[in-house]
Amino acid sequence: MEKKIRVLVAKAGLDGHDRGAKVVASFFRDAGFEVIYSGLRQTPQMIVQTAMQEDVDVIAISILSGAHMTVFPKILKLMKENKMNDILLTGGGIMSDDDIEKLQAMGTGRLFGPGSSLKEAVEYIRYWYENKGAKGE
Repeated sequence: MEKKIRVLVAKAGLDGHDRGAKVVASFFRDAGFEVIYSGLRQTPQMIVQTAMQEDVDVIAISILSGAHMTVFPKILKLMKENKMNDILLTGGGIMSDDDIEKLQAMGTGRLFGPGSSLKEAVEYIRYWYENKGAKGE
């Protein structure tokens, strides 16, 4: 049997709105991913720790608070410190195109702004996993 792609869906920071993250988690699950949902108000440290404990392939951050220029770089730094080079950091929320470009230049995967298609996100994660992230088990 083919290994399921393990995705951690996390809400970072003080953002208390989790309906979108739950919709994303449910959509990912329906698409055949194994989903771990972290719940609200996760720090970058908590997110990275959970990702390591759960041996995920993908960290997907949902962020609506405007703190993405702080949260994503902190998570990237912690991932580098923990040698998590084979894990995709992606996400979505309220982010300008400029900020998305800056974060992707820092090392995130594709980021999805308002109105993005969940189907596109699933296709992107599958493509990444099959081409770059496959652990070769």
